[in-house]
Amino acid sequence: MPKNKTPRFYFSLRSPYSWLAHRELTTRHPELVDHLVWTPFFEPDPESARLLTDQGGTFPYSEMSREKNRYVLQDVGRLTKARGITVTWPVDRRPVWEVPHLGYLVAAREGRGQDYIAACYRARFGEGRDICDRSTIAAIGAGLGLDQRRIADASDDPDLRAEGVRALLDVCHDGVFGVPFFVHGFTRFWGLDRFDAFVEHLRSKALPAASVPEPLAGAVGLGRSADDGHAGGCG
Repeated sequence: MPKNKTPRFYFSLRSPYSWLAHRELTTRHPELVDHLVWTPFFEPDPESARLLTDQGGTFPYSEMSREKNRYVLQDVGRLTKARGITVTWPVDRRPVWEVPHLGYLVAAREGRGQDYIAACYRARFGEGRDICDRSTIAAIGAGLGLDQRRIADASDDPDLRAEGVRALLDVCHDGVFGVPFFVHGFTRFWGLDRFDAFVEHLRSKALPAASVPEPLAGAVGLGRSADDGHAGGCG
């Protein structure tokens, strides 16, 4: 039997494509938000990589070429213009991606996970801020009424780091190679341009009315790629 009977959304706070997928989901299909398992996808630092390797996992990552980076900038520019939004590109200086992604785990435990994701995307792509800077995450936490130091220093907490590694193990087990990435049972969808197909897939499964929002009941479907080989993959 497939492990993921509940649809799972692998998202990255780093990726512009994951940001756009989040916008599509929350604006066009908000009824789905609470029916997905939200799992962070992030490049591990040496400590997380060691813990992941010790548990038999390997993160699927390769550096983006300069040519692909230029393409992503152009492609995201087209996508945002078509949606009537603007992007302010951040500059990542010595990023540690555990800082924002383990911060998400703190916010999720407090029932503010969705607000935190939206705030991080707004800071990163709306304001061009460095979300790997602990002061940025502390400010986001303060704005959500969360403990600033706990959320900003989440990567120093052994329990939260272990939880983050478990998320990376799910990445490995589900064969996730980029984001945005959706999994439902044995079915997988990668990239922003597969989002509508993912929604249609859910509709085709006629999930029980008790567990599906009204628009899907009785009817009932995203990626900087680790190798960035797909336009819908993560930047």
